[in-house]
Amino acid sequence: MMLIGRAQAEGRGRGAILAIPPLSFWGGYDPETGRVIDRSHPALGRYLVAKVLVMPHGRGSSSSSTVLAEAIRLATAPSAIVLAEPDPILATGAIVAQALYRRTCPIVVLAPDEYAIVASAASADVRVEGDEAKVVVP
Repeated sequence: MMLIGRAQAEGRGRGAILAIPPLSFWGGYDPETGRVIDRSHPALGRYLVAKVLVMPHGRGSSSSSTVLAEAIRLATAPSAIVLAEPDPILATGAIVAQALYRRTCPIVVLAPDEYAIVASAASADVRVEGDEAKVVVP
C-alpha cells in the first residue's frame, strides 16, 4: 500500500515502525545512544535508531531541532519520521543535518486516516521516501 502525504524533509529511509506518543527530543532523547531518556514517556529506554518513528507530532522545545540534527550526524536518529501534523521544529533539524552533514532523516506528514493505517501497522517494515512524500506499507 502506498500512501502519499506532504514532505517536510527529503531523503529515503526504511525500517520497522515504532509508533509512540509525542516526544520532545530536547531532554527526551539521547543523541549519543539513540535512546528515549524521558522518564515520563512510555517509550523510555527504547532505541529509535534505524526505526521509522511514527507519532502524531513532536512535543516541546525548539531545541529539539538541534538534538535531532546531532542524532542524524551521529547516525543514531530514526531512519525516517511519519507524522499526522506538520512539525517545523523537527523539519528544521532534519533539513539542517542534510545541509551540514549530507545525512538525511526524511519526514512525511500523512492525512489522519492514512497516519492511522501506518500507526497501527505494528512493527511492519516500511519505506519512507521524503523526496516524493511516500510511505510504503507492505
